Amino acid sequence: MKYYIQTFNKYLYLLFNLISKDFKIKYRRSILGILWSILNPVLMMVVITAVFLNLFKFEIDNFPIYYLTGSTIFSFFTDATTSSMTSIVGSGQIIKKIYIPKYIFPLQKCLFSFVNLFFSLIALVIMIIILKFEVTYTVILAPIPIIYILIFSLGISLILSSLTVFFRDIVHLYGVITTIWMYFTPIIYPENILSDSMLKLISFNPLYHYVGYFRDVVMYGKIPSLKVNIICIFFSIITLIIGSIIFKRTQDKFVLHI
Repeated sequence: MKYYIQTFNKYLYLLFNLISKDFKIKYRRSILGILWSILNPVLMMVVITAVFLNLFKFEIDNFPIYYLTGSTIFSFFTDATTSSMTSIVGSGQIIKKIYIPKYIFPLQKCLFSFVNLFFSLIALVIMIIILKFEVTYTVILAPIPIIYILIFSLGISLILSSLTVFFRDIVHLYGVITTIWMYFTPIIYPENILSDSMLKLISFNPLYHYVGYFRDVVMYGKIPSLKVNIICIFFSIITLIIGSIIFKRTQDKFVLHI
């Protein structure tokens, strides 16, 4: 453990530089720049609200806040894992030339998405102010589900970045998977429309618990139970462990396939 901590500290400067590089590339030649990261979830919220409230007649109090609290968490997950998926393949030239701990690349993508998450949270705060939505003291617990989803996303990213080196078709397939995953998570529809059997099935979805946790502390003023925290921690830690094992066992073969 001491060795890994020393190695991580040694390359910490590089990690920050890679994140900074991604940040500059993303907003280069953009007129709105960072502002677009705030406007995008707001505009999506307007579209989704117009479609699902008027067309499907869902009865959800404060639907804009309901949607944003769900989409913020899910969008971070999809952005982090999708960008991490090709992090090893995309860094092939660097990996072939010099030694860098390979986990730095998926970690960098996750942390870059984590930075962008804060802009989405600004959009959520703006909508809370505009709609005069009352939040309670439980909002101070909001960082907890965010940390849970960060760890979970990193675990999935390690798995995907490893497998993509050997199976490039995963890049095309993953978009379909995340779309299905989104509809399998109560983001744009209320839980009460689901049957008991469907609710039991959906309880195996980690994002269901992370989104629910975030909504509870931000929107409903509830403190999640110990059981909910244990479930969230379980999914996060198990995924990170599995991802770390797969990544470590395959990383020596990366150079032969990138």
